[in-house]
Amino acid sequence: MEFLNYDFLLNVFTLTFLEIILGIDNLIFIAIVVQKLPANVRKEARIFGLSLALIIRIIMLMTLSFVMSLTSKLFTLYGTDFSWKDLLLIAGGLFLIGKSSCEIYQDTFKKMSEEEDSKGTKIKPKNSLVAAIFQISLIDFVFSFDSIITAIGITNNIPNNIAIIIIAIVISMVVMLLASEHISNFLAKYASLKIIALAFIFMIGVILCADGLSIHIEKGYLYFALFFTLAVESLNIISRKKHHH
Repeated sequence: MEFLNYDFLLNVFTLTFLEIILGIDNLIFIAIVVQKLPANVRKEARIFGLSLALIIRIIMLMTLSFVMSLTSKLFTLYGTDFSWKDLLLIAGGLFLIGKSSCEIYQDTFKKMSEEEDSKGTKIKPKNSLVAAIFQISLIDFVFSFDSIITAIGITNNIPNNIAIIIIAIVISMVVMLLASEHISNFLAKYASLKIIALAFIFMIGVILCADGLSIHIEKGYLYFALFFTLAVESLNIISRKKHHH
């Protein structure tokens, strides 16, 4: 069958892997947002966030001609062309920069002062489910737009590219859904790793803004820096555990 030949399956596997890598930033953002929710609704918020990302991506593929029209030039400013895509990337980037900066502030300076004032009283999560859903929906749209444009560019000359993209997106979302709770719990357990994740989200925001301004920054460098930093910090955590024992 046409859909079961070697080339088709290889393209699906390759694009699925790329979609998982490209979805790491989305996954980390959702994990950070749901941490502020009451424990009984965190799972629902994670499922909603990733399901919404899947739905948005498929809708974008089904309305591909409209999505691609958003990349057409809208206006020129100081010699730089801007489209709706560029404006969306800049808006999403600024949102990520602002969100990650606030979270870093709250998890360092503000959290320490609150813990001192509380005198041992446990601080309850403050975020509402509605606020979390709004933030997840907003950033899902920005990440989905960037992901679909990238996927179309990669598979543009491949037969059945839309089918390949849909299958890859569904598989990658299932993988991320299975991993989301573990990542969320891991970040909640180790505060230092959460700060690294927030710094990563901050840099993703910077890259999105740069892309919107037609300044290309290779994401591969950022992913390498993230994994290297996580590896070093993981070794530090293991070392501290051994010393405590």
